[in-house]
Amino acid sequence: MRVIGAGFGRTGTLSLKTALERLGFGPCHHMTQVIERPGQIRRWLDVARGRPADWDAILGGYRSCVDWPAAAYWRELAGHYPEAKLILTVRDPQRWLASMNATILRQRGRGSTVAGKAVTGVSRLLGSDFAAFTEMTGLTVDQRVFDGRMDDPDHLLKAFRAHIDEVTSAIPPERLLVFEVGQGWGPLCEFLEVPVPHEPFPRVNDAADFQNHARTRIGRLLLRRSR
Repeated sequence: MRVIGAGFGRTGTLSLKTALERLGFGPCHHMTQVIERPGQIRRWLDVARGRPADWDAILGGYRSCVDWPAAAYWRELAGHYPEAKLILTVRDPQRWLASMNATILRQRGRGSTVAGKAVTGVSRLLGSDFAAFTEMTGLTVDQRVFDGRMDDPDHLLKAFRAHIDEVTSAIPPERLLVFEVGQGWGPLCEFLEVPVPHEPFPRVNDAADFQNHARTRIGRLLLRRSR
């Protein structure tokens, strides 16, 4: 593990994942990896339920990690991988909240609707990856990160700002990069001590991209059963 992302979702984490892999720090773990790999869901669910975390097993084969669920355990990961550098992705708090409302929080409501429609096949729902994924994200993001108050915009903003203060206070400056993806390659490459690529910095997973892919991902989770 070379790089640990401590930034909340909707701060450019998928763009950062793409950039890190371009710079040779891949594969990079991201929530998309969890959705695509059933075993990942259950491993993170075990951690969320309070079972001992085998970080080398969970993140084996990855050279970096960004986004939730890993970002919810940034402190534990920083301690387990003392040689890894940390990147805290940030953005304007109000713009972050607007992005959350347009993506994760919006899909959260849709996910509940999808689950409700599936109750006619209760055994199918309970045996699906969707159920495990919903529990994992609920425990990891809703409860651990936001204290079960994701419906409170003021609390979300408070938690966002407090998280930045907590990370910057806990991690020595030489080990931490506070980064906005709009800054491009320069600060990132300088921090990681690698050359700047001769290509634009990746910009992916805006609100439109998120919505385009979210429904398909939920459908796959509903159809897949426990492994």
